[in-house]
Amino acid sequence: LKQHNTTTMRSYVALTSLAAIASPATSFTFAPNTATRQLKSVQTRTASQHAPSTLHTRLYAAKDDDTTTDDNQSENPYADPNYPDLEFINYDDPDYQVDQGLTDGDEFLSSRDRDEANIQTLAEIEAMREERRRRNDEFQFETYHANVLRGGEVALGEWTVFQTDTFMGGDVVEGRHPQAVNVPRLLKWDKVLKVVSRGSKVIVDAEAEWRVDGERIVHEERLASVDDFPAFIDKDDAEELVWEETEMLHLENRFWPKDMESLDFRGPGGNMCVGKAYTICDAVPLVDSKQQSDDEDGAGGDISGRHEGPFSEMRTELGVQENGMRFRIKLDYGVLEEDESGDVTPPLHLRTLTVCRETLDGYWPNPADNASAETSESTLQRRNQDEITNSLFGAPGAPGGLYDPPPVGSEERAIQNYMLLDFEGGATVLLPHRLDQHHTAEEGDGDAFGWVTSLDWTPGKIRYQVDRKVLSGPALKGLKTLELSEVQGEDADRWRPKDGGTNMRQ
Repeated sequence: LKQHNTTTMRSYVALTSLAAIASPATSFTFAPNTATRQLKSVQTRTASQHAPSTLHTRLYAAKDDDTTTDDNQSENPYADPNYPDLEFINYDDPDYQVDQGLTDGDEFLSSRDRDEANIQTLAEIEAMREERRRRNDEFQFETYHANVLRGGEVALGEWTVFQTDTFMGGDVVEGRHPQAVNVPRLLKWDKVLKVVSRGSKVIVDAEAEWRVDGERIVHEERLASVDDFPAFIDKDDAEELVWEETEMLHLENRFWPKDMESLDFRGPGGNMCVGKAYTICDAVPLVDSKQQSDDEDGAGGDISGRHEGPFSEMRTELGVQENGMRFRIKLDYGVLEEDESGDVTPPLHLRTLTVCRETLDGYWPNPADNASAETSESTLQRRNQDEITNSLFGAPGAPGGLYDPPPVGSEERAIQNYMLLDFEGGATVLLPHRLDQHHTAEEGDGDAFGWVTSLDWTPGKIRYQVDRKVLSGPALKGLKTLELSEVQGEDADRWRPKDGGTNMRQ
């Protein structure tokens, strides 16, 4: 986790690969014996283009019986406190061999034994790296449960569903505007869904050696009933809580692993938290049911195999919560049936977009839903009700548009694959409506451009933008980074980046 501070702006980056883990040269620090009497310091000054006066300090440990006199200084031409206990090596000697200290005796190990020792050392280093990964998995797992799910507390919200015309048949698609034939039309559902959401932790193995290995996070999202409203609500309004089959099926779509475990918070899983933001993901491989079953049985603990594409379905969620409110978007992607028979891996198309506006204090975000049947006025006097109404239902679109537009590739790629949308509550969303699951010529080896989904929202004084950046090709479920920018809302224009869209420094 990296954090960059200014007077009014903070930026965070959650990385899917830890630099300290990836580089053994920077993973370990070996400290010398500190039981010494004296330290001698030698300073050298170097100059560079960016740091003209950088100081480097080298510290040498002196032995307890070391004395510094003019006599021994003259006898120590090497200025080394360990003189004369030095080993002088003649590298020109053809019989010279390097003793790496692998044995206690005078015999050197054979090349085979030395290779086996190196393998053992590498295995030990990898074990230490894996322990660090698991500790990071545990941190993400616990943070998601404690901060995002708030330990199992209920969130009450209004969900607005937009359905694309992509899956409505060729006749409907042909009706698109001639200048936007590649961009799907979004059709808004007439009815706003009232949804109760929560997530809790369950113990599946109390004897697990690593505690979180025996724990899972279970999510629940259901349509509200009369029992979820105050007892004084007008029962005539209960007709609005009679849900149709399409609406109930929409809530059955899962945007998280069925039984979320700590291992799901590694990069390939697509789940991560950073600051006030988070993202979760779930996908269905593009294979027949038998092969999928075999893969699930054989994947075991292989994290990459469990999340390897291509996919027939993928669902992602991106959200920010602050000041007792949560704004999140749910993106449901699927493969067109007519694309499955082609030679090229079929792309994923946006099927539905759901905007979730929620409050976290146990009451509904709309004060009308907390109203008394007798007075038609809310009996709940929230101190920040005006702020909630403005942040969730205010004017559409973030002021000035997306605060920090991320790079998406060429102009052609931006037009054919992305759409920028404004929503009520001062929110702006950038999202890909088409996800190609094969490496294009522009992407090269896949490292140049992946896919990005951005959410810009201001739930108070602080303006947030969270960017979910994933890999390209069949690994598009895997996170590259989850980036969060925070800036004072009133100073956003002053600090708005003018770099034309770049990735946050790693």
